[in-house]
Amino acid sequence: MILVLDNEVDPELRYLGPELVRLLPEAEYHVYPEEPVEPAVGDLDGVVLSGSTASVYDADHADWIAAQASLLDRCLTDSIPLLGICFGHQLVNHALGGTVEADRFRGGFVRLRDVDERDPILRGVGPVVPVVHGDVVVSPGEGMVRSASTDYSEYFCTRHETAPVWTVQFHPELTREVGAKIDEFDPGSHSFADTTATRVLDNFAERCGLAPPE
Repeated sequence: MILVLDNEVDPELRYLGPELVRLLPEAEYHVYPEEPVEPAVGDLDGVVLSGSTASVYDADHADWIAAQASLLDRCLTDSIPLLGICFGHQLVNHALGGTVEADRFRGGFVRLRDVDERDPILRGVGPVVPVVHGDVVVSPGEGMVRSASTDYSEYFCTRHETAPVWTVQFHPELTREVGAKIDEFDPGSHSFADTTATRVLDNFAERCGLAPPE
């Protein structure tokens, strides 16, 4: 089972987490800020940390953010595959001693560059990916290395050097249907036909042993 932890603090904006469950095999959904869980990680095939309108440096959410950082530590110790998306990307790096800072809001498509071909999570992912975020990782956490950049974010995607932990600032679950629900999302000159970002979820499921290799 893949445990999907929805980190969105606004109940009216919880549409990305359920899309993750729809796109992943054998996934279970849990709203983390309302009930921080302490699952037996040894029973899990993988964990996904979703996006959020919260910030990892927000004192109002410090308790559950710290609890999720503790969960990250247990996944690292037990080598449980973990994928951090947007806020989840920031939380992983922040929890491991990296730095996250506020940036301007972006909602649309951006282009990846400097993609690390050794990162299995980005296999088959084209350069055009959808984003909805305002914070960025400006220095990675301990053990985390860059796996892709953009023209405004050096550490746009990261991976752990030795553990099965991967993070992406973009939203692989931001499909056309979900994008229609986000007022601030402006596709600009691109469309969802231009992106293969959902491949991240297929690749992660494979690393969890829940999908055949392609």
